[in-house]
Amino acid sequence: MEGSLRVQLAGLSLDYPGILASGVLGYSAESMQRVIEGGAGAVVTKSVGLHPRDGYVNPTVVQVKSGLINAMGLPNPGIEGYVGEIKHVKGLICQPLIVSVFGYSSEEYAVVAKKAAEAGADALELNVSCPHVKQTGSEIGQNPNLLSEVVRSVKDVVKVPVFVKLSPNVTDIVRLAEAAVNAGADALTAVNTLRAIAIDVETTKPILSNIKGGLSGPAMKNVALRCVYDLREKLPEVSIIGCGGVSNWQDAVEFFLAGANAVQIGTAIAFEGTKVFQTINQGIKNYLEKKQFGSVEEIVGLSHRS
Repeated sequence: MEGSLRVQLAGLSLDYPGILASGVLGYSAESMQRVIEGGAGAVVTKSVGLHPRDGYVNPTVVQVKSGLINAMGLPNPGIEGYVGEIKHVKGLICQPLIVSVFGYSSEEYAVVAKKAAEAGADALELNVSCPHVKQTGSEIGQNPNLLSEVVRSVKDVVKVPVFVKLSPNVTDIVRLAEAAVNAGADALTAVNTLRAIAIDVETTKPILSNIKGGLSGPAMKNVALRCVYDLREKLPEVSIIGCGGVSNWQDAVEFFLAGANAVQIGTAIAFEGTKVFQTINQGIKNYLEKKQFGSVEEIVGLSHRS
């Protein structure tokens, strides 16, 4: 029996279940093309807002045990400056392009989302969970009322699927997810980075210029996995993208079994390059054939039924 890697995600059809996570090689059309050629089923761009933003000064990334801590500060050229890049990448890739958007109000999210969709985005991912930029991101993603307002504002002005990227830095992620889904979210990305810090023992000071950042990579995999499991348990019909610490095919399969329809890959690319997608794809395929499953979709949420 040949295991199919094709997955359906909130109306999008992906040839492969691995997606480029936001903020990693999602800056230029050429880098996103390289990721697709490496075996990704879709790409998520860097987060883009209404106005240009420089981000924080270096150092913005530090390697720690089992991962990275970053505080980039959402650098971006603003949606008007990024529309051309969206159109360019649409001419280069044949897989779905998901544009990550952020804002400081529901109105800003709506304006950015509408312009991104008009430029050709196949779907939008609302970054409501950035842990290191004040007044956007986590403040919205931790408040169900604000989150609902943002999702409704975006859904009112676009026809493409809307994904909501949730924060793990909350007491009850299911409550926030339910607020997003009830407001119209088509899919959930679980999860963004964990709040973290690194300190240099020689200088006695925090390493990052912003002091605190977001932890990604293997160190957070089991936290993200638990979030996916909890979401699938309470929201059996919603499309879920697992994100956090996927480094090999075993990690990806764990996320599928917990209830993810697809997975995003980010930090692993920093260590292994874009070939990580092909390696993970082949491992998943071998697993499906060994276990005599016909497709990835057959194992989604299987841990809830065993």
